[in-house]
Amino acid sequence: MTTTVLTTATQPVIVAGIDAHKDTHHAVVLDDKGLRIADQEFAATTPGYRDLLDWLTHFGLLDRVGIESTGSYAAGLTRHLLDAGIDVVEVNTPHPHTRARKGKDDAIDAEAAARKVLAGEATAKPKTTTGVVESIRLLSLTRNSAVKARSAALTQLQNALITAPARVREHITARGGRGKASQCARLRPDTARLDDPVQAARMALRTLARRVHDLDEEITAVQTQLDRLVARTAPTLVSRVGIGTGHAAQLLVTAGQNVDRLGSEAGLARLCGVAPVPVSSGKSRRMRLHRGGDRQANRALHMIAVCRLRYDQRTIDYMHRRSAEGLSKKDVLRCLKRFIAREVFHDLRTDLDLT
Repeated sequence: MTTTVLTTATQPVIVAGIDAHKDTHHAVVLDDKGLRIADQEFAATTPGYRDLLDWLTHFGLLDRVGIESTGSYAAGLTRHLLDAGIDVVEVNTPHPHTRARKGKDDAIDAEAAARKVLAGEATAKPKTTTGVVESIRLLSLTRNSAVKARSAALTQLQNALITAPARVREHITARGGRGKASQCARLRPDTARLDDPVQAARMALRTLARRVHDLDEEITAVQTQLDRLVARTAPTLVSRVGIGTGHAAQLLVTAGQNVDRLGSEAGLARLCGVAPVPVSSGKSRRMRLHRGGDRQANRALHMIAVCRLRYDQRTIDYMHRRSAEGLSKKDVLRCLKRFIAREVFHDLRTDLDLT
């Protein structure tokens, strides 16, 4: 009896597509000619990731895997596959027009992801989420949510004061929101008489004021750790004029730990929405900035440019020179944002040891 051993050379080459959800991931396998082989659903857990990879490799030599939502629902699966040495490709969600023509379910979306990879339409590498940049992202997320909650609490406190009984409202004499919060935190309501609007107002105002103070402490604690982490991770970047911890953290998160996945500084500019695109028509010949990409990163670049226009002499001189050439302030800002994106890209490569 002769036994045939299936070697790597004789294994069929396959590609896979995965439609990711919170609790389950649906996978579809195609051969190298685009023929659909099989599909199956797996749990979005560590054992489920192992079962999915074993199932995929059962059909042949796994070339690439196209995955939707690599930064959200499929983050865990993406890490598992990358650790196993699998080539993972990030795939955008299908366009609504495509869904209208072909319909939508998990298997259809997974197959569409696989076909984009097979056709070479999807080539983007997912972000690496196992390094310090992921830690910065999590701390930034926590800080930003606390800042929003504090703003909401201060707004609610000042609105509540407007309609509070005069006996309470006139007792709060501070003009600023923080001063009002400090005074309201010292109010002493009678909890046995909360059916009285005066006591209820004191209770509500004291609660909101204490919430503001608690959030202040939370923001300070997270900001301290974030300052240290960003300064240690991107010392070159934060040494630039106008780039503090907040802007540096946002640009690190947008670019990702593996910033080389963008290919060039033009890739970062596109990702941040500062890449010039032509908008000419007829006799008109002009450019504008790409309106896609990460709008928070775009905002960071804009604020850096505004800050430099005030404090950086080199930038001020550039503004005067380009204005004399006939450019408007908005056009000069566009040029500055594109330049800053180039500078940021090279600084990130230096700081993340990718040079």
